[in-house]
Amino acid sequence: MASLFALVKALPALATCVIAAASYPAIPPDKTTPVQQRIAINGPNAISVGWNTYEELDQPCVQYGTSSDNLDLQVCSTSSETYDTSRTYSNAVTLTGLAPATTYYYKIVSTNSSVEHFFSPRLAGDKTSFAMSIVIDLGVYGADGFTIQMDQTKRDTIPTIDPSLNHTTIASLAQNIDAYELVVHPGDFAYADDWYLKPKDIFDGTNAYEAILEQFYDQLAPIAGRKPYMASPGNHEADCEELDYTTFLCPAGQRNFTDFMNRFGQTMPTAFTSTSSDNNARVNANKAQMLANPPFWYSFEYGMVHVVMFDTETDFADAPDGPDGSAGLDSGPFGAPNQQLEFLEADLASVDRTVTPWLIVGGHRPWYSTGGSGNICGPCQTSFEPLLYKYGVDLAIFGHVHNSQRFQPVYNGTADPNAMTDPKAPMYIVAGGAGNIEGLSTVGSNVSYNAFAYADDFSYATVNFLDTNNLKVEFIRSSTGEVLDTSVLYKSHTEQFVIQ
Repeated sequence: MASLFALVKALPALATCVIAAASYPAIPPDKTTPVQQRIAINGPNAISVGWNTYEELDQPCVQYGTSSDNLDLQVCSTSSETYDTSRTYSNAVTLTGLAPATTYYYKIVSTNSSVEHFFSPRLAGDKTSFAMSIVIDLGVYGADGFTIQMDQTKRDTIPTIDPSLNHTTIASLAQNIDAYELVVHPGDFAYADDWYLKPKDIFDGTNAYEAILEQFYDQLAPIAGRKPYMASPGNHEADCEELDYTTFLCPAGQRNFTDFMNRFGQTMPTAFTSTSSDNNARVNANKAQMLANPPFWYSFEYGMVHVVMFDTETDFADAPDGPDGSAGLDSGPFGAPNQQLEFLEADLASVDRTVTPWLIVGGHRPWYSTGGSGNICGPCQTSFEPLLYKYGVDLAIFGHVHNSQRFQPVYNGTADPNAMTDPKAPMYIVAGGAGNIEGLSTVGSNVSYNAFAYADDFSYATVNFLDTNNLKVEFIRSSTGEVLDTSVLYKSHTEQFVIQ
């Protein structure tokens, strides 16, 4: 049965003369029409604006200002890029010199675009409370993806209403749009590599893959075009499918994280210049800037938090998606040997807790999870956990396992004796229950330091920075808005630089 299933998965890559069945969105008459819009924090006073078009633009431009009636500023670039198999071009510009914590209005220059708005980044050191949403493992909704039904036997039943309106997590994010200021998404977007799960796509995998990407990022645009959407990679971005050791069957353009790089490579930041008075901190921040490799690993600061995004798929010893990795996806490396780990150490060492008292990290594959060893990334733990502990990371965010989980602060498999009151070890969460075609993962076997696990419905997390000492994590049921779990982490943050 396994070999037959593998053959079925490989058929679309082998078949070339078939009738297309992919569910592509309609191409607008005006091919400069912006689609798949997204924004990101690109610097202390900067927002990048990304979007796709169905033709190459000589000069992508964005008009903007602090009044919707007076977009008196304009910035342009020459960044309009595509790849083999894509129908669209990714465009990006960066708006710099923004006043902090200010509402700006913007319009992507086209004969068919509208005025949108965003809230500019808070400066590092701003102690105003705010929240961020955590969304991971989010897939396309509709004919090529999942539906409201949790029952796997019913996942092909499509409601008659507009699918994008029924995407429970995106709908919840839209309904609560004023409750958070940015979104952090460490990996697994769209699930285009699961195209073979729909029988109609079996003999047109190349187009089905691209159609899923177009659909998904159109569905995400109302959120990602309003709130900074900070992305890093997961395994479902790697190749056209996840059949071990068959990446050579994937067409050019659907290998080695191509769409992910094309879509997010020009919008994610590197690392911020340090505002610390300490010279070593400034030196380490400059080193981190040079070693950063967005969209794979990078960092940014926002108000009272320093956020580090890193890559659990490639570029470290025994990386699961790397050459000869356990996933057989033969991707990367994307940097020089040890570059990612050198970046991570320099960046973590640069964090001045008098400026940004909170330090959180985001990656895709967890090393703490319910459900047994199959959910654990051992090489990730070996490479990354010692650094997270050494520099006193407060919260570590992961996905990959399709449910919601919260753990007591833990290091090397041992719960911190201080629990949620001034622990030395990081607090860990898994927020992989946002919803995708593969469905939810059962909680399975548990561990003693797990404090919450939920797999009954789609869900996501919010992180609320209440003040310099208290951080609240909530898990939200997407379909109802019900708060499933609430926890508050207290950290005294008495040391300017943490090394332990």
